[in-house]
Formats: sequence, structure tokens, C-alpha cells
Amino acid sequence: MKPFIYLPLWFFKTRFLGQNKPLQTVLFITNECNLECRHCCVYSKDHIITKPYVQIKEELEYSYNLGSRFVDFEGGEPFLWKYNDLTINDLTFLAKKIGFFSTTITTNAQLPIIDSKADSIWISLDGIGKFHDMIRGEGAFDKLEKNILESNHPNLHANMVINNLNHSNFEDTIQWVKNNPKLKSIALNFHTPFPGTESLSIPLDQRNEIIDQIIKMKRSGYPIMNSISGLKYMKKDISNKYCHLSNFIHPDGTKRGECEGKTLNLCASCGFCMSGEMRAVMNLKPDTLFAGLKLRV
Repeated sequence: MKPFIYLPLWFFKTRFLGQNKPLQTVLFITNECNLECRHCCVYSKDHIITKPYVQIKEELEYSYNLGSRFVDFEGGEPFLWKYNDLTINDLTFLAKKIGFFSTTITTNAQLPIIDSKADSIWISLDGIGKFHDMIRGEGAFDKLEKNILESNHPNLHANMVINNLNHSNFEDTIQWVKNNPKLKSIALNFHTPFPGTESLSIPLDQRNEIIDQIIKMKRSGYPIMNSISGLKYMKKDISNKYCHLSNFIHPDGTKRGECEGKTLNLCASCGFCMSGEMRAVMNLKPDTLFAGLKLRV
């Protein structure tokens, strides 16, 4: 019952009393990865950082004390994280012990997804077959497909970032997720032009046409995580967000109260679906609230 007591109180304080406490933490535990994706601005092969357990414990406690109750472990590739004889499952247990309501792992699915204790797992999927490989490397899709089918995790979801290389394949990707018995839903995002990746962006008018088609597919029953309200907000003034709902802790330990995109003045071209979802939550859109509760609680 704790979430159902905490969440309304958090909302009231945030929406009406001006509180700026996060609800979700994005915690990068390593920048080591087993792919070299074209859009990535985190991965490093020259200066690999794998955070020690004690540091992650301090960062989780810090985030919890800020007010966060949901944590997403990210990388690099989070499943590569090891510290002595500890694995990412130990971080999941730690987060729950501290008091987080749920834990999530975002993975490229190049490693087996077996016996993970996270509440949900988000698999980065950037298209079907050659479209995915065009962004993540040859053979990446086949390995992803195999690891999804062999996974024993009950709560797998896909996460797609639409860019100028894969935008023609987003409908087929949504259909593929619908047909996959192991996947529950897909979240649709758009490329955010972090430095060095600007060429992957698509024009806003084209992006809005894609959003209209995603909404149409959502209404037709496709398992799209984005709420219709959240998608509609992504078509409006996309610089008006509630990004303080998430705090970020980077591989080098840098702590941010909002997405790094704000520091880089990228809010007007933000493509993260959570920007629309958070705005819809703060405006009490029923479909978004229901989707969020179903996903996280």
C-alpha cells in the first residue's frame, strides 16, 4: 500500500506546493558496453567506469532521500556490471532494501536475460533486422531476438528511439512487438540531438506525422506504452516540461536534478517520451495515470 499513500501526497506537494522532488532516478552504473551504437553519448572504451557497490549504495540513498521511489539502472550495458562476486541482482535487492518501490533495467539484450530480479526490463530495439543493425552493429538484432525468446523474465518491454535511419520501420517494429509473446509493450521516443549525433534527428513536422500514426495504432489496440495524452503533449510546446520528476546520476558520479539535455539547451528538440508522459501526469490525465500505475506499481 505504500505507493498508493506516497504517490498522491507527492503529487499534491509537487503540483500545488511547488515541491521539486524527483519521483524516478536514472542511475548509470557503468559506461562499459558490448556495442558501439551510432547515437550513444555514454559509452566509453578508453575510460571505462564501473562504479563500486558502496558508491551505488550512497547514490541510491541520496536519491531516496531526495524523494525518488523508482530507479532505472542504466549503462553502458548494466548487465556487464560486476563488483567482486556481486551482480546487478544485488543492486536490485539493495534498492528494495532502501525502500524503492520498483527497479528497472535498460539493456541492449546482447546478454542472456535470465533470472533477473528487476521488476521490469526495457530492451532497446531500434527497428527490425537491418534497421536495428544499422544503428547497433551487424548481428545485434539476431542476438536480441534470441535473448528475448529465451528469457524467463515476466515483465519485458521494448524501447525504440525513432531517428532518420529507422523512421520508415517504426510501424513494423510496433507490429513485431505485438506478435512477440515475451514482450508486453513498446515505448516510442525520438532522437534527441546530443552533441555529435545531430544528423540522426528528424524534422518536427515529420515527427508530428509519426506521432499521429502512433496514436492511431494505440487506439487500434497495439501495445504502445506511451499514453495518448503524453503523445499529444509531445506535439505541443515540447520545451515546457516537468523534467525535475527524474534525477540523473552519471557514470562519473555527476548528479543532475534534470536531464543533461537541459544543460545543453536541447529541451526544444527533446525526443524522450517521458517528457510528454510527465507533463500529462502533472495535468492529471487519466490515461497517463493509469498507464504509469500499471507500469510501475
